[in-house]
Amino acid sequence: MLKETTTLYRPTGPHELKLVEKSGVKRWPPRLPGQPIFYPVTNEKYAVEIATRWNIKDSGVGYVTRFEVKSEFMSRYKIEQVGATHHTEWWIPDADLPELNDNLIGVIEVIGEYKKP
Repeated sequence: MLKETTTLYRPTGPHELKLVEKSGVKRWPPRLPGQPIFYPVTNEKYAVEIATRWNIKDSGVGYVTRFEVKSEFMSRYKIEQVGATHHTEWWIPDADLPELNDNLIGVIEVIGEYKKP
């Protein structure tokens, strides 16, 4: 039996997080030009790695978010392994992002904040 929701994680920088907050922490913003894919990841460990290795380098701070999406919607997408065994993510085309947002249950919560030492 399929669990009702799937937990997704997303490392993000301050600009994207501000846009999420403007939505009432209920929606992800549209992708920027040249970013045709939305990449949520399957686990917190991988999200922390991205936030600390990339977001901090780019903007001085990285956040890890967690959110729930209806499993029926997420079952359309294959989990992609892009490195080590915990480097797993979904590749969601930006055209599908509004529908992902419509299938989001609850709010997008910040579960980690990381800054330059």
